[in-house]
Amino acid sequence: MKTHFIAIGGSAMHNLAIALKDKGYQVTGSDDAIFEPSRSRLEKKGILPQEMGWFPEKITADIDAVILGMHAHQDNPELARAKELGLKIYSYPEFLYEQSKNKTRVVIAGSHGKTTITSMILHVLNFHRKDVDFMVGAQLEGFDCMVKLTQDNDFMVLEGDEYLSSPIDLRSKFLLYQPNIALMSGIAWDHINVFKTFDDYIDQFRKFVASITPGGVLVYNEEDAEVVKVVEAAENYFRKIPYKTPEYEITNGKVYLKSEMGDVPLSVFGSHNLLNMEGARHICQQLGIMDEAFYEAIMSFKGASKRLEKVEREDQGTLYKDFAHAPSKVKATVKAFQEQFKKEKKYGFLELHTYSSLNPVFLEQYDHAMDGLDEAVVFYSEDALKIKRMEPISPEFIKEKFKNAALKVFTNAEDLHAYWKTLDKTNGVFLMMSSGNFGGLDLTK
Repeated sequence: MKTHFIAIGGSAMHNLAIALKDKGYQVTGSDDAIFEPSRSRLEKKGILPQEMGWFPEKITADIDAVILGMHAHQDNPELARAKELGLKIYSYPEFLYEQSKNKTRVVIAGSHGKTTITSMILHVLNFHRKDVDFMVGAQLEGFDCMVKLTQDNDFMVLEGDEYLSSPIDLRSKFLLYQPNIALMSGIAWDHINVFKTFDDYIDQFRKFVASITPGGVLVYNEEDAEVVKVVEAAENYFRKIPYKTPEYEITNGKVYLKSEMGDVPLSVFGSHNLLNMEGARHICQQLGIMDEAFYEAIMSFKGASKRLEKVEREDQGTLYKDFAHAPSKVKATVKAFQEQFKKEKKYGFLELHTYSSLNPVFLEQYDHAMDGLDEAVVFYSEDALKIKRMEPISPEFIKEKFKNAALKVFTNAEDLHAYWKTLDKTNGVFLMMSSGNFGGLDLTK
């Protein structure tokens, strides 16, 4: 099969391209910019474009599938040529469904926790050498690629994102998967550039539940009121399995999960991670992994990339980085950090980086998000606001919305970096939350 990727360099797109190459497909692609690690990984597989840019001449009548990434625009010249030739054009999730429509599809959805839960499931399955197809949004220890596609596997585990499918397909990605088994971890308003109201956002999850195949299974977080409302209002037939945070204790800095088989020592911390783990356990039961086998495997799970991931520093200081940027994620991560490090001095840094997090209306959601830290810092770039064509935001406004008068607010990277250098990284513990990189801050030094 001959496939062509428009915007092959994206985090998700390049992994799918590699998976298809490994499956034996003929793969080509284009992009106007490709960064690491995508660049090296595509080059290693021999599918890195020779030059950057869009080339309509690459689009030929013998291409079986054109896969369109979100990075491309509606007026992309390669897309125009593909339409002109009448080629089949797929969004990323649409193509994944085509690859999995004859398999049992397991879809993990939710505003927060979906990457971690998917990662936990795959870790357990990999530990017990149970082979499945998959797509996950983070690099995992023990896995070369974030996407795996085969002819023979019976199951496909998919991280289900509620964001748009492609520039020409404005449906939420997870609405294309039609799950046989699904999980919903939580609902907290996000992506407000696309979903203008909270009800519009919730409606995506209503549609997701409605898309579960007849007689399927939904594992859901019964501690989340919005999730419960959506599940209880559903009119289609499926089996409902609720889950909640299990009992656990922290002894000498080590987290132990209370189970019928005794205390299970874990390599991760935070009540939100214990809640995620419980959801993963129920999904694994549906895949034939019983509790004893699940606990045996989950003890060695160290977390998904950039999810409370410990950074090895030159000075041996204790520092964790986390992808948290949406309010619900920030609150859960800060709570976990406080619980784990009760005696140490706690520093928390948050970068407001996304369109949503910089929106004055959405900033209301961050109230008290950084409370409980000994020093709390928020960084956002005034240049980023200009690029996004957004109105200026004052540090005083940020403090007001966070309801934290002691908050330190930086609006340019140089000042942030200067402050960072004044801190003794061996005296206290540090939590760095961002989907960016704090203006190029090196967290290892």
